[in-house]
Amino acid sequence: MKPTTSFTRRKALTATGTAMTAALALPGRVNAADWNNTEKANAQIVTDFCAAWPSHNLDKVMSFFAGNAAYRVSETQEPVKGKEAVSERIKSFLDRVKEFEVLDTLAKGPMVFNERIDHFTGGPLKSWHGVGVFFLKEGKIVEWYDYTIALDRG
Repeated sequence: MKPTTSFTRRKALTATGTAMTAALALPGRVNAADWNNTEKANAQIVTDFCAAWPSHNLDKVMSFFAGNAAYRVSETQEPVKGKEAVSERIKSFLDRVKEFEVLDTLAKGPMVFNERIDHFTGGPLKSWHGVGVFFLKEGKIVEWYDYTIALDRG
């Protein structure tokens, strides 16, 4: 008998993001196994990506993305698809980014998860606390989905 539900990548990312949000919020969690070289490299790419935002340099930020990139700003929005669409979305708020403060990072295979507080200047949002889920391939970000823990509209 065949299962009646399908398990798509979207469902996997949503489930993973939700699980990571819960796991990152737990105090005294058990440390995961050491990262392999690919996981270390992927984690470094995401760390460097987050560090690039305060430069407000769109080309620098976009250099981390693959041509077929997708970005979901929050769990309540549909992802934008394609590097040009991702660039336009990022351009709409890049100049308001003060800092992406990375609190914790987990890497597993081609996936990197980070808990962050994104700080902003101007605009309606002072900070955003959440989990970023990144899927990387050949050293580039193919998918980036953010999941909100808390907003500060200050």
